[in-house]
Amino acid sequence: MTAAGATQLPHTARFDGRTAVVTGAAAGIGAATARRLAAEGAAVVVADIDGDRAEATAAEIRAAGGTSAAVVADVAGEDGWARIVAAAGDFGPVGVLVSNAVAVDVAPAHETSPASWRRQVDVGLTAAFLGFRACLPGLRAQQGAPGAAVLVSSVHARHGIPGHPAYAAAKGGLLSLAGQLAVEYGPSVRVNTVLPGPVLTRLWDRVPEEDRRASAAQTAAGRLGAPEEVAAAVAFLASSEASYVTGASLVVDGGWSVVKSSA
Repeated sequence: MTAAGATQLPHTARFDGRTAVVTGAAAGIGAATARRLAAEGAAVVVADIDGDRAEATAAEIRAAGGTSAAVVADVAGEDGWARIVAAAGDFGPVGVLVSNAVAVDVAPAHETSPASWRRQVDVGLTAAFLGFRACLPGLRAQQGAPGAAVLVSSVHARHGIPGHPAYAAAKGGLLSLAGQLAVEYGPSVRVNTVLPGPVLTRLWDRVPEEDRRASAAQTAAGRLGAPEEVAAAVAFLASSEASYVTGASLVVDGGWSVVKSSA
């Protein structure tokens, strides 16, 4: 079962003059978000631990007429964020931060090692804290509109799915972190989350086709989502069109979280 429904990009310039940082941007939702923000005028720093794929995403943006640079960085550490902010400085203060990096090991809690737990939480949650902290001066310094941070959570934050204890904990933590940051740093910075559901990214490569069809059938939309559909939601939350939206969580799951089968 494949994704469908990625739409034509609108001819808008909502991010002209803004510098955006997108983590986990070598592929999937991160890459789609980087392309979307660049298409709408942002200079985009593509950050990922996978340097080759990150550069490919940045090169694709530049080939389409956009402005982008790739940075190889482990966002779970402060050194990585120092490199990201330095690269962003070539374009201007960071006005948009999209925290999308993720690490996933599928195993029940009793088979999850402490090292695996720490890595998943460090990449999925601590990195969002470190990134916000590193980018805060730029986010606060934006002229004309507040800076915007969007943390990419997941429906796993609200719904238990076997085999994802550390991933779910990290994604749930992002919801609380976003609310706290929205309170502490408003009105100069807006902070929101998106909660994607079954969206066809590389994480689905390990999922058999039969199981993909079953997951698609559990959505009201009747299909898996496309990364571009999540990117559209991220772009909205980061734009001035969402000027009165902060501390909010936007579910992008094709109705997966509301579909139930019961006699």
